[in-house]
Amino acid sequence: MNTYIPSGVCSKKIEFLIEDNIVKEIHFQSGCPGNLQGVSRLAEGMAVDAVITKLKGIRCGAKATSCPDQLAQALEQLTSKNSLE
Repeated sequence: MNTYIPSGVCSKKIEFLIEDNIVKEIHFQSGCPGNLQGVSRLAEGMAVDAVITKLKGIRCGAKATSCPDQLAQALEQLTSKNSLE
């Protein structure tokens, strides 16, 4: 399980599992429970790149980011880290 600490949003932690470039599990700690559970269920089973494409740049009100955008950033960080190895 990978862990990402988001910034600029209500969620305090995102945990996610990736297998063979597919998002298997996502768990948000704190934030808007219904919305984040919905985002998680929709993204689970999708390819990492597809999740990034769909969620990157989403804003929450006047904030520069959102919990879905933070998930996209976490996945981007993981994929860029893995491409360096």
